[in-house]
Amino acid sequence: MESNILLAAEHLHLNRQGKTILSDVNLSLRESEIVTLIGPNGAGKTSLIRILLGLGEATDGRVYRRADLSIGYVPQRTSINSVLPLRVLDFLRLSARYSLEEITLVLKEVGVSHILNSAIQTLSGGELQRVLLARALLKKPNILVLDEPAQGVDIIGQQALYKLITAIRDNHACGILMVSHDLHLVMAATDQVVCLNTHVCCTGHPDHISEHPEYLKLFGDALDGMAVYSHHHDHEHKLNGAIVCTHHKECGHHHG
Repeated sequence: MESNILLAAEHLHLNRQGKTILSDVNLSLRESEIVTLIGPNGAGKTSLIRILLGLGEATDGRVYRRADLSIGYVPQRTSINSVLPLRVLDFLRLSARYSLEEITLVLKEVGVSHILNSAIQTLSGGELQRVLLARALLKKPNILVLDEPAQGVDIIGQQALYKLITAIRDNHACGILMVSHDLHLVMAATDQVVCLNTHVCCTGHPDHISEHPEYLKLFGDALDGMAVYSHHHDHEHKLNGAIVCTHHKECGHHHG
């Protein structure tokens, strides 16, 4: 196994009550890589994530996790009692007694330091997703698993959230595994796409997948009239967030 591989699924099969949920699925996630898992409802995405996280078992196959692995998980949705008096600060301390400095720094990184003492129930969809990201980052993970991270967030908020996810990868050199239906936006924020429909239909760079017959067969109707944002790799991401062109001096990227 390559030294930079954090997590890998090898020939996973999952059968439940005579039904095939997953068939011969292979997937790998490396350091500083964003892999996005896409597929229609019932494709097996949730089952695959559960197996990768160790929350479920495959019928056959193997999951490799690097020995020093720390996983931060951001769920698709979280249930919070509407009458429970819970500030963001309190919510982030539910799993461990993090210091005020640790919490303040991570909230600043995800862009919501101003809501430290706000009631968790009053947050917008975008703010809540950033708090959930902050909670995952407090674990200092080398893998982030994000299940539909932009669900409940408006289109402008989605673009900002995906930029933030890319910045987190650059700043922490962690691997990120995303599950998403936001095909038109997620293409700009991923290195590899794995298209799943019980089996892996196609996998590769977003530019290639967006033209793959299997991808178009699954999502062609949804893509009609929809702009697909591409992520052209003519640059490198530095740990400080700077972008350095590798092909041309005048590449059209805005350097931050």
